[in-house]
Amino acid sequence: MINLIIVMFGSAIGGALRYWLSSVVYKFLPETFPYGTLAVNIIGSFTLGIIIFLFDERELLNNQLRFFLTIGFCGGFTTFSTFSLETFNLIRDSEYLLASLNVLLNVIVCLAGVFIAYIISKLI
Repeated sequence: MINLIIVMFGSAIGGALRYWLSSVVYKFLPETFPYGTLAVNIIGSFTLGIIIFLFDERELLNNQLRFFLTIGFCGGFTTFSTFSLETFNLIRDSEYLLASLNVLLNVIVCLAGVFIAYIISKLI
């Protein structure tokens, strides 16, 4: 039961931060493309990579802190469900180029974020 509560708190913090960050992004970039979701997915992928490769693989996290950070915080912060809906909406609106760009950027750049986190963790 304690792990569930730990994950819930992490998710609440991650979700609130996701909302805030997306709002900040849209103050600077137009809402015609889901830049807020892209930014959150890139940062979330990088953060999860750092948590796993720098801390967890070196056994610097206990199970509860790992649950809080990975399942809770990163799970609440990253937005692939929102990504899917926004991509669907672009397709529905016949914005095929933007939909394709959204998929490619989210997948490729987020994978790059995890890879860069892996490299950084090996250098530290």
